[in-house]
Amino acid sequence: MASTNNKQRTDKKQFRDHLSTVNEQGKRNWIFAKQPMGQYYTARNIVAVVLLAFFFSGPFITINGNPLLLINILERKFVIFGVAFWPQDLHLLVFGMLAFILFIVVFTAIFGRLFCGWACPQTIFMEMVFRRIEYWIEGDAAAQVRLNRAPWGFKKIQKKVVKHTVFYGIAFLISNMFLAYIIGKDQLFEIITDPPSQHLGGLSSMIIFSGVFYGVFAFMREQVCHFVCPYGRMQSVMLDNNSINVMYDYKRGESRASVKNRYQLENRKATLADLGFSENETFGDCIDCFQCVKVCPMGIDIRNGTQMECVHCTACMDACDSIMDKIDKPRGLIRYSSENAIREEKRKILTPRITGYSAVLMILVATFITLLTMRADTETTIFREPGTLFQELPDDKYSNIYNIKVINKTFTEMNYELRLEQPQGEIVSLGDISTIPAQNSAEGRFLVKLSNNQLSGLQTEITFSVYANGEKIETVSSGFIGPADRNN
Repeated sequence: MASTNNKQRTDKKQFRDHLSTVNEQGKRNWIFAKQPMGQYYTARNIVAVVLLAFFFSGPFITINGNPLLLINILERKFVIFGVAFWPQDLHLLVFGMLAFILFIVVFTAIFGRLFCGWACPQTIFMEMVFRRIEYWIEGDAAAQVRLNRAPWGFKKIQKKVVKHTVFYGIAFLISNMFLAYIIGKDQLFEIITDPPSQHLGGLSSMIIFSGVFYGVFAFMREQVCHFVCPYGRMQSVMLDNNSINVMYDYKRGESRASVKNRYQLENRKATLADLGFSENETFGDCIDCFQCVKVCPMGIDIRNGTQMECVHCTACMDACDSIMDKIDKPRGLIRYSSENAIREEKRKILTPRITGYSAVLMILVATFITLLTMRADTETTIFREPGTLFQELPDDKYSNIYNIKVINKTFTEMNYELRLEQPQGEIVSLGDISTIPAQNSAEGRFLVKLSNNQLSGLQTEITFSVYANGEKIETVSSGFIGPADRNN
């Protein structure tokens, strides 16, 4: 353990009491993260390329004529991996969402914020797109600091204008892609190709989306993870001492001493007391180079322990490994590990809590799959025409007008037929819905004629049978209004 006399070690209470992005005056400390390099950064680049390719190609990928993913809240149409979900499938979406949330809880309890560092859109766009453009235009962290401190001149203005122009252009592209996931690529193409006056609402949405993304990646940056994203706040209640996080091995690294102090001690140019250490203290592998802090995009010191701000991006791991290589020490001073694995050298993933979470997750997934497989191929809704009463017809008959909406949840076109089961009567179609496209819906109107002797009071219950491709698949009930003073 580190000595309390080591003045270079950050006081635990001090780092817990303030954010690295806020100074003593309450103003923002702008983070100038040094560009990381190493095996983990290379792996993250590969993952980022795959995810970005998926994101930008997703709206154009179709499965059985449906988009890969569509969250159209306005039209209440949701498509997930080519399968359409309708408002009538709300119970399926509820179970699916519950299973997804619990999966996040289980995943976080085991692996910490691995998702944040490797797959979160905020991290992917910020670290792998916008920050790399910033490195390309303004240079690495030291060059950016010098540029910001320099007086305004042609070179500084030129770089800032170019950077923010590129930032807004990419934000505009990202907003269009997100909009395509909401309204679909076809409507997006219409907004782009048609005159702006014809799609003022869509154009306004694109401008607002672009402004939001530009503000997030050009100015808010890591503050989104601090103050906006709820996942980081939930992390503290989901982690325990067995959770795998980006960890600093304090048993191996403490006590810290710089290369200069080690040199002075080894050559007897200084004593432990001169350097602020106790007499029985030994040096660990950490040389206090602060490279792990310089590359951190959140501005924290991982050596202080697991922190809410850490997104597990592994930049500190790459930086530390490169230093260990230079001083001939084994890698892994900062690595994926758990508190118990470092403190007690015990690795345990399957804890009672994880077992309980996993059991509930399996139940939810099984329920969701069962409900999905039991979902009817069609969903037929029949209502009487609003605001209408019965119509009196010759031969002592009466009629009601109905609206019908049919949803075809299968992946094939369906031949549809509606028959009146009870009581005996006649259906007169006012709109042809004999065929329904795959994963689509159709609406129509029809007339039901019943004889006076078939009516039972002011309202008579009638039953329809639904046939698809010649097979009866559904029964639907509705009401038929007749005269209150009818003669039997």
